[in-house]
Amino acid sequence: MRPDVVVMVGLPGSGKSTWVAAHLARTHAVVSKDHWPNARGREARQRRVLHELLGRGRDVVVDNTNPSPRERAPIIEIARRHGATVRAVFVDVPPEVCLQRNAARTGRARVPEAGMLHARKRLVPPAVNEGFDRVDVIRFESVRADISG
Repeated sequence: MRPDVVVMVGLPGSGKSTWVAAHLARTHAVVSKDHWPNARGREARQRRVLHELLGRGRDVVVDNTNPSPRERAPIIEIARRHGATVRAVFVDVPPEVCLQRNAARTGRARVPEAGMLHARKRLVPPAVNEGFDRVDVIRFESVRADISG
C-alpha cells in the first residue's frame, strides 16, 4: 500500500494541531518545524525527516502553516518521489478568530502579531492543481466543535 502524506494548511491558531491530534496522530507520524524550535535549517530538517519516514513506508502529516504553493511544493515533490498519495487539509478559520486564539497562548506557542499578519498575507488556499490528490476543507464550525468537544 502507498504511504499517505497529509499537508496541513491554515493560519496559526486555526486549530491545525488540535485537528491532527484528534484525527491523524494515531495513524500518521507528525512532522512539524515546531518540534525543533531552536534548530538551524528547520526546513531542510523537515524535508529530511519526511524523506526518511516515507522511505520506511510510514504515513505522515506535515503540521505547519504551509501558507503558499511555494512552501507546499517541496513536500508534494518528496511525497511523489516516494509514490505516496498526498492531500491537503485546509483549516479555514476567520483570521480574527486565529488572532484571538493566538492572544490566549503563552510562551513559545504564541506567534508574534507581525508573524500572524505575514502568514495571513501569504495564505493561499490549497488546490488540486498544485499536485494534491485531493483537498479537504475543515470549516470553522467543525474545528470549534473538535476543540470544545
